[in-house]
Amino acid sequence: MNGNNDICEMESMTETEEMEGDMEMGIIDEEVVYPEEFLPTYHSIKEGATVAKALLAEFNDKPDSLFFNDGVRRIDFILVYEDEDKKEFEKRHTFQRRKRRREYFEASLMKMGMELEATQSVNDDQVMFVKVHMPWDVLCTYAEVLHIKLPIQPNDLSAQTSPWRFFSFITKYFYPSEDMITEEAEFFTAPFEKDRLEYFYIRDRDVFFTPSMRSRMAFYILSRAPYEIRGSRKKFGITKLLDGGVYKAAYPLHDCRFNIKSKDDGCPNDRFKLYEEWAHPKSFYKMQPLDLIRKYYGEKIGIYFAWLGFYTVMLALAAVVGLGCFIYGYKTQETSTWSKEVCDPEIGGKIVMCPQCDRECKYWKLNSTCEASKKLCIFDNFGTLVFAVFMSIWVTLFLEFWKRYQAELEYQWDTVEFLEQEQPPRPEYEAKCIYERKNPVTGVKEKVPYTACGRCFRVSIGIGTVLFWVLLILASIVAITVYRLAAFFAFSARLRAQDLKELEPLKEYVTPQMATSVTASLISFIVIMILNTLYERVAIWITDFELPRTKTDYENSLTLKMFLFQFVNYYSSCFYIAFAKGKAVGFPGDPVYLLGKYRNEECDPGGCLIELTTQLSIIMGGKAIWNNIQEVLLPWLKNVIFRHCKRAHSEKVIPRWEQDYQLQPFSKLGLFYEYLEMVIQFGFVTLFVASFPLAPILALVNNLFEIRVDAWKITTQFRRVVPEKAQDIGAWQPILQGIAILAVATNAMIIAFTSDMIPRLVYYWSFSVYPYGENSDHTMEGYINTSLSIFNIEDFSNFSRPLGVVPNITTCRYRDFRFPPGHPRQYEYNVYYWHVIAAKMAFIIVVEHIVYLTKFILSYVIPDVPYAVKEQIKREKYLTQVILHETNLKLVTKRLKPAHDETIEESKAAMAMEEMDLDF
Repeated sequence: MNGNNDICEMESMTETEEMEGDMEMGIIDEEVVYPEEFLPTYHSIKEGATVAKALLAEFNDKPDSLFFNDGVRRIDFILVYEDEDKKEFEKRHTFQRRKRRREYFEASLMKMGMELEATQSVNDDQVMFVKVHMPWDVLCTYAEVLHIKLPIQPNDLSAQTSPWRFFSFITKYFYPSEDMITEEAEFFTAPFEKDRLEYFYIRDRDVFFTPSMRSRMAFYILSRAPYEIRGSRKKFGITKLLDGGVYKAAYPLHDCRFNIKSKDDGCPNDRFKLYEEWAHPKSFYKMQPLDLIRKYYGEKIGIYFAWLGFYTVMLALAAVVGLGCFIYGYKTQETSTWSKEVCDPEIGGKIVMCPQCDRECKYWKLNSTCEASKKLCIFDNFGTLVFAVFMSIWVTLFLEFWKRYQAELEYQWDTVEFLEQEQPPRPEYEAKCIYERKNPVTGVKEKVPYTACGRCFRVSIGIGTVLFWVLLILASIVAITVYRLAAFFAFSARLRAQDLKELEPLKEYVTPQMATSVTASLISFIVIMILNTLYERVAIWITDFELPRTKTDYENSLTLKMFLFQFVNYYSSCFYIAFAKGKAVGFPGDPVYLLGKYRNEECDPGGCLIELTTQLSIIMGGKAIWNNIQEVLLPWLKNVIFRHCKRAHSEKVIPRWEQDYQLQPFSKLGLFYEYLEMVIQFGFVTLFVASFPLAPILALVNNLFEIRVDAWKITTQFRRVVPEKAQDIGAWQPILQGIAILAVATNAMIIAFTSDMIPRLVYYWSFSVYPYGENSDHTMEGYINTSLSIFNIEDFSNFSRPLGVVPNITTCRYRDFRFPPGHPRQYEYNVYYWHVIAAKMAFIIVVEHIVYLTKFILSYVIPDVPYAVKEQIKREKYLTQVILHETNLKLVTKRLKPAHDETIEESKAAMAMEEMDLDF
């Protein structure tokens, strides 16, 4: 953009400025141009020049056609608008301004070489469809601008044989039908260059650029074409025209209906193939046709489904092991010695427990938690320890093998060298470029939207806003904690006092702890969803304010903000139960109070693990149900309502572009939320798996549905997505690695501090035998009596003393390791407590170091890029260099040849003159 004072705008202006600008429409300075590297075909429209308009054509009654009316030019994009001339008179001035902008925008497109054809809607006379076509020369130009890699010669390296080839008679049923989806030939590729056209493998110009490539290039131009220029002010981009109501929609076409093959000869029917072999529920057991997904929707959609499919396959192994641990716990719950003691009328039935809240709560018998203790045995056993260690290794294998698989896809999909320099700046970024700076890489002067101080200010505002919202979440956590304390007080007063005859089958399960945990989990889930909705808009606003340069930078910045918020939002309640609840409660004579008023919660005699399991199951289950409602029902209902409104015209033949217009638009951040949903689930599966071994199998079942639901949704309910290039899963990769590292620590700490495994082990190996115990052999008998301390009821303070008086009770028991009353150090921690603390610390340190060492070894041993892929990459680079060398050699030879011929002629003339001189 020439001139230091040029200001590019994408924001809408005030009504007065718009009206004043209307007088200046068409007065455009010839010097106002775009950078040639961004829009090589851009030419400004001269002052007074007639603005070209799209040719109006009638619908030719071919509903499956993907071409202009001539049947030759392919439709690369569709623009939809409502005819301003048919609007009511009161708002005519607004509609006329929109019309001028639209006409100028379309004239700019045609000036840049694109061809347009307009057709009136079949169902609505006010709606117009503008078909956009990119001719061969324009395609070649922008394929070079976008560094699109295209075939140079067939791949001559032998394909790697599959280790499953001997089982092909079985595995073939788990792959898409070869009759429906044929395997495409592999080629070596190179970035397209218009000057070296003869070196590319072009069999047919009409199919050399795939429809997704053509749509991507068309959207690139649409995002940068100007719609209004006043002096040095430029406004451009289809995005702002859509936001301003100039256009109602802009989208590439689906190639056919999803459930019916197209009758058009030139239609590849890829959408129909994807529906039959991928999105249809009957194909739930089949592998995904990733190459066809990438070809139809682009690399960005393809890499998401590749990652989701790989994650689901890896979950199968974790699910099998987790199910085995659950079955082990279920089978051994009846044989658990400490659980038997809790349920034994002679042991648990005679142990009177101290009230768990002040004044209102009653004394209660330990065996009232019998059923809860049995259920706790299912999750709190040695199998859980083994499973937690296994999951720490599993997550490392998952990430390392994903890197290898991703490297294969990068090569197959030509994204190996997809560098940041190849990504064009976002139109919103370009629109704000008013400051000059020297590019640190190229040394060339370039324009940027902010100075170093300006960037620092924008980033500081973003960080401050994110921290504010994180603190808001923490405040909500404190509020929910206060609710838990107040609710526990209420439930304890009522449930202990009532007989609960109406809940006779559930009486053993409806404890104050369980009732508090379930209701608090439901409230926490509702708060999570509300805060998610609010923060989503804030995060988008912050990221827009920061003005990232490329689309990848924008998405990575938004990803980090959203995940940080979601991490605190979703996991905070789980961290509270796992590491805070029941850890600082004091003892009955001197309890600890929150805010000086609410007595801290205590865990069940068996620990807080069962509550953590309840919390996880509610959040995971509720989140899955909520997401499916949002993802499936809402788009489906919107489409049904839209079709119902147009039912009166259903007998008419509707063209392909109008059928697509009736579908829902795909959100700009639609794929972002799909990733977020899965990464949050990944956190539940890894961070807290020690408390819930069934998490992987629940995630597996959910993902099997998720893949097909997402496939069905994107294939049948949404307009075709604008294809985008992507090399990997972006910022989600380091987030997954961070979760994997954190998971080792959280699971070790859950086993050490949340479960009762370490105290039981300390009792079994140390305190059940001499010198601390009376047994001759190691045993778990007597563990319950040892793990419960004694309290003299006379030592209650007046504030916490129970209102009811129970006769013949002088002491009660509570969960802790303290000296009994009458001891010189009464109510202080005993030696058992310090043994347990030491064992917990030792366990965490040993487990973490062993697992981290194993993870490091696995990461080092497993290469990120397979050897076969490295060979193919080297082969492709070699071929590209050979072609470039031959081309440059020919150009040099071509340039030197005339000069060489002239030198020879001059030498011959000089020799002739010398001979003449001698003769003379």
